[in-house]
Amino acid sequence: MNGGAAAGTSGTMSGWMWMPVDPPTLARLFAFHPQPVPIVALLGAALLVAYLVGVIVLLRRGLPWPPGRLVWWVLGIATIELMTATGFDGYGMELFSVHMLQHMVIGMLTPILLCLGAPMTLLLRALPARPRGARSVVLAIVHSGAVRFIANPVTTVLLFLFSLYGLYFTPAFDWLMSTMWGHNLMLVHFLAIGMLYFWAVLGVDPSPRRGGGFTGAFGQPALRIGELLVPIPFHAFFGVAIMMATTLVVGFYARPNPSWNVDPLADQQLAGGIAWGFTEAPTLLVLAVLFMQWQRSEARYERRHDRRVLREGDVELEAYNARLAEYAARDRSLS
Repeated sequence: MNGGAAAGTSGTMSGWMWMPVDPPTLARLFAFHPQPVPIVALLGAALLVAYLVGVIVLLRRGLPWPPGRLVWWVLGIATIELMTATGFDGYGMELFSVHMLQHMVIGMLTPILLCLGAPMTLLLRALPARPRGARSVVLAIVHSGAVRFIANPVTTVLLFLFSLYGLYFTPAFDWLMSTMWGHNLMLVHFLAIGMLYFWAVLGVDPSPRRGGGFTGAFGQPALRIGELLVPIPFHAFFGVAIMMATTLVVGFYARPNPSWNVDPLADQQLAGGIAWGFTEAPTLLVLAVLFMQWQRSEARYERRHDRRVLREGDVELEAYNARLAEYAARDRSLS
């Protein structure tokens, strides 16, 4: 059974998966070609519809919603569709390098864009404020002990790194890639772990880190920058390890389409280079966001301080001057 795409890509059906026949080109990668059961693509469409419904609910109540948040969310959904409703998904089943690009985009870039859309804030504002209503349930879940545990910096970093080492250096990867359901489960896993990690690091939405417990210190942008930087050496080592390996890390990509003349070891080295080099752009984007948050936090503190000085006088300066006067008087009495 053959299927065509916008760029003339042909393919065959392998179970429930569309597998390309022609060698990859940029046009064929970007051509619209969803899988027969487009699970992740449909998930992205559902997330977009749900977000738009939330925005419409707010607008009907006369409550504004920042257009920038909507733009970030749409961009995030666009990256999901790009990686799962085009030739990228089919070629990702044939070439390790294309799969690694899928992983990096869905696991790192997409979560950042979606988190900047502040979906939790939108949900809480759209839900009606009723005692023991849905909003109260959501807040109770967000601040529950279980969520506090998985949002802990140690937990999020370990889960984020497990998505690399725990999948690619164990038989789990080959087992998941052997079926359409396992392949899609892996992509959803990349998205979920990335969302969890960057939800905590970016601090845009309500989370257990804001408001008590271990959350106070780690909620500060400066310390969240440190949390962002911790996994970078491990992520870079992962990419270098794959790039420098002299044998195939995963067996699934051992036999690419013979007519493409692709060396699987060379393709694996390209996959490692993608994993190693992809860290920079998402990291710089998050650093820019955290720096702006830091600047706004400092500006808010200074405004509050200035209002307090106007209202009560500069209590700290007066106390400091009083201590200096006390020390001076003590010195005069001793001389």
